[in-house]
Amino acid sequence: MAQDEVLSLFTTNPDYSGLTAHIETIPERAAVYGSLPDPLPEPLARYLSDRRISLYTHQCEAIRSFREGKDIILTTGTASGKTLAFSLPVFERLYRDPDARALFLYPTKALSHDQLKTFIDMEHATGIRANPGVYDGDTPADIRPRIRAASRLVISNPYELHAILSWHHQWSGFFKHLSAIVIDEAHQYRGVFGSNVAFVIRRLRRMCKWYGSDPRIILSSATLANPAEFAGRLTGKPCRGIASDGSPAGQKSVILYNPFSDGDMTRATYRESAKILYECIARNLQVLCFTGSRKLTELITLQVRDDLIRRTRHDPTLVSSYRAGYLPEERREIEDSMKSGRLKGIVSTNALEVGIDVGSLDGVIMTGFPGTMISTWQQAGRAGRRNARSFAILVGHSDPLDQYFMHHPDVFFGTGHEHAIIDLNNPYILSGQVLCAAAELPVSPGSDVSFFGDTLPAIISSLEEVRLLSPSRRGYIYSGSRRPVDMAGLSDISPASYKVICDGMTLETLDQSQAFREAHEGAILYHRGEKYHVLSMDTGRHTIRVKPTDVDYYTKPIVSVDVKIVSEEKRRSVGGSTLCFGEVLVTEQCTSYRVMRYDAILSIEPLSLPPVVFKTRALWFIPGEDLVMQVAQDGHDLGGGLHGAEHALIAVMPLHVMCDRWDIGGFSSESFPGTHEPTVVIYDGFEGGIGLSEQGYHLFEEIAGMTRDLVKDCPCDSGCPSCIYSPKCGNDNMPLDKCATVTILNGLVETGASHHSQAIRHDTPAIQNIP
Repeated sequence: MAQDEVLSLFTTNPDYSGLTAHIETIPERAAVYGSLPDPLPEPLARYLSDRRISLYTHQCEAIRSFREGKDIILTTGTASGKTLAFSLPVFERLYRDPDARALFLYPTKALSHDQLKTFIDMEHATGIRANPGVYDGDTPADIRPRIRAASRLVISNPYELHAILSWHHQWSGFFKHLSAIVIDEAHQYRGVFGSNVAFVIRRLRRMCKWYGSDPRIILSSATLANPAEFAGRLTGKPCRGIASDGSPAGQKSVILYNPFSDGDMTRATYRESAKILYECIARNLQVLCFTGSRKLTELITLQVRDDLIRRTRHDPTLVSSYRAGYLPEERREIEDSMKSGRLKGIVSTNALEVGIDVGSLDGVIMTGFPGTMISTWQQAGRAGRRNARSFAILVGHSDPLDQYFMHHPDVFFGTGHEHAIIDLNNPYILSGQVLCAAAELPVSPGSDVSFFGDTLPAIISSLEEVRLLSPSRRGYIYSGSRRPVDMAGLSDISPASYKVICDGMTLETLDQSQAFREAHEGAILYHRGEKYHVLSMDTGRHTIRVKPTDVDYYTKPIVSVDVKIVSEEKRRSVGGSTLCFGEVLVTEQCTSYRVMRYDAILSIEPLSLPPVVFKTRALWFIPGEDLVMQVAQDGHDLGGGLHGAEHALIAVMPLHVMCDRWDIGGFSSESFPGTHEPTVVIYDGFEGGIGLSEQGYHLFEEIAGMTRDLVKDCPCDSGCPSCIYSPKCGNDNMPLDKCATVTILNGLVETGASHHSQAIRHDTPAIQNIP
């Protein structure tokens, strides 16, 4: 078989076998079918019978739970039939109640339109009137009234829902009869975005209550470490978890391939992915190659096309790229070519990670660790979707997490899925969402506590002081001059956001801290893999003007960081060291920037930017006296060890708390003013915090243990980008001491830990500078 030929490359061909870190075979899994105590209505039973579909156990459990009035979260594997599991109970509700309505929320427009086809097919096959329609930013104005009036099944996304809630009078009939809410790919809603979406869902439930409905909620997600807890925080309702997967799965070979295992750091991960993809296409296999950026997507596609022409004279159109930015008709054409099998190689950003049906693939190549185990298995699961044999190849980058997994395959295959973090206590997120709610319906500091939490009265009081809320007979109403939905963006916190503008078009928005670090005048800004030169930054109008560029250099900010402890809330012992959690005040200032080509500094240019000051949440640890003495006795640099531990912990934390390393900041000092002792501080890089460092506090021993192994097992002598160097270090990775880092991490891991936390009273910080 062609699959065997490809797999043999990694065991017998010296060009590949010498760089193969591990091969794991995941055995096939047989289907487990279930039954329902009461059969589905005849139209739905006929729909299944005509397609020779028998329901798996998890699908039956979902239907039973929905019938019992339960809110549920379904966390079974890729291609396990989750769409059928949530669409059957919804269509049953539409069948039994002629007035019932349903809302389906998806994270992307592409997925919404893909799912629309499924629901149209179900409607035609069953005769159950649903009139499904997609209502999003692309929906033509003349079609919108018809969807609001006639669609019993509306497909949308959180951004659109955020915008239309203030126009609820136009949706009064829909909200009055809303019976079911489906939230697909729910794991996408985490961090700042997820925390905002959690309040959008609460605003929707509040609106339904106003109109007299109480819809059941079904969430569908990739596997999480905390599914029921996460679903409860996202929706505000207790949810029953359904995780036992009854679907079948074919045998899958998973290969960890490390281009840097022989110490040759000149290799490029994307070139290795292109080589492997070419070998697959040349053997007539259909393979999907994931990348981390639009630029890598295009580079791999071009290289494979060149190889197809130069080496085998194959048709270069057998491979295509797929990414955001393509026109909808272009994406549909590529998707259809995938499903028909005409395309043999597809190179994609994570746009194809979520549930768009791409047919049956032979294999998947991942260009670098996708960032979370959830995304890793989502991507790997795109192959073998119809129970056939398949393979997945992870081509490692040189950065710490990738290299850790390459050297510890047992951890890669034994690691549980991450915790999805949603923070409902960030006062800046909460204040923006309360303003939106008050523009929809008057907010009551008493009855609306169930939606917005116990700090709602204090939030209302702060907003009233700055004249954004005014009291009325029915509650507090919005009294500002701007639309609150325009101020409360779902993907950011800071009201001081900057627009990045190119040729009159807005590319993206950045919070103030990001803008000063990445988009100051003269910077080379990367947006979706493309390079832009920053022409100007207007701090008064909060605009940044850029132009496309193809220069061969990049810029790196020099950032000074100062951290002050505001309050300590928790403390516990980690062996002979002390671990704390609380609120800190962070001051970041970009003082200059380096112009770099590869590792060479071409120049250092000054900057005149004001400091960015924000309160956030942080964990910090103070090494015990014995540990400090051990570093000194060994003749190593304590400051370099603390600095190295800070970098390495930040590199590992994202695996445990589902974030990017750029979402976390750090600071280390041999004599930290807040403790007057050697200290390492790791803080959330968002105003008010979003729960990352708090989760890190609870999982600290696990994170520290993995970090110690990462640094200790790295084959370098004195530190490198695969262990203690950081690409975001404002001090140019100085000082660093690898041996001292290992000693400190050893002390945190090997001396045991006490998990008895000492809770300290937490006061909600005052809300200031609300727009």
